[in-house]
Amino acid sequence: MKIAFLGLGKMGRAMAGHLLAAGYELAVWNRTLERTAELAAKGACVAATPAEAVAGAEVVVTMLFNDAAYEDLFFGSGGLMEALQAGQTHILMATISVALCERLAAEHARRGVGFVAAPVFGRPSVAEAGKLWIIAAGTAETIEKIRPVLAPISRGVSVIGTEPAQAEAVKLGGNFLICSMIHGLGESFVYAERQGIEPKAFFEAINSALFQSPFYALYADVMLNPPETPGATIELGAKDLGLMMEAANAKNTRVNLAESMAGIFAEAKTQGMAQEDWAVGQYRLAQQRGIL
Repeated sequence: MKIAFLGLGKMGRAMAGHLLAAGYELAVWNRTLERTAELAAKGACVAATPAEAVAGAEVVVTMLFNDAAYEDLFFGSGGLMEALQAGQTHILMATISVALCERLAAEHARRGVGFVAAPVFGRPSVAEAGKLWIIAAGTAETIEKIRPVLAPISRGVSVIGTEPAQAEAVKLGGNFLICSMIHGLGESFVYAERQGIEPKAFFEAINSALFQSPFYALYADVMLNPPETPGATIELGAKDLGLMMEAANAKNTRVNLAESMAGIFAEAKTQGMAQEDWAVGQYRLAQQRGIL
């Protein structure tokens, strides 16, 4: 099977690498050409344009940064939507707005192109390990067709519904829970420190007694032992939170905590933290805000 992979950021490069290692014929494209070098050295074909990448591919995987990138790629000058052919299947693995996903689903259906939204949970290190968790939505037939493509990059798949936008709604809701969890951890660590308790000891006691959560443990470790290279950034967290609130508003839903978290992200950005690691930046802001 020939696969076209478009978008080779921190996540995309790792994901594409696993597909190549699994034996798939891979054509890759990225706006910044140098990001294709590592995959080219491993046998991937580097395409000069998105249209060239998808030509002859049975499956097209995209992992772009945001709505603007997808709007430009699919509906801009020489848009990819015109290059896709009936019978091909597009797996959109990025986190985008529910509204744009609905528009893309309609355009794919009109052209007879299969479409599955399959955003992922996991930091770049998880992508490197091939252990992402995938939230998928699309027709049952299309999802079964692309399961072999998802296997090399994931530890599991949750099929959430038949409408692709439902997968994006779940991903945005999950990211809202992550940012809320991080902020709760950050404030509790500040509280513990003021009581003369080491945050690590506080967390181990609370996690053992209440959560037994490896996910909480992962983020607590990131916050207390900042990585040299940021994973997801404050900017990315703010973007996804905004998309979640947009989706909620479209359904006349009030999300009070999300509104409070949006203010916290805005404050972090004014403090120059936009490109800091999402968890590390939120914790540092909690420390600053914790001083009375």
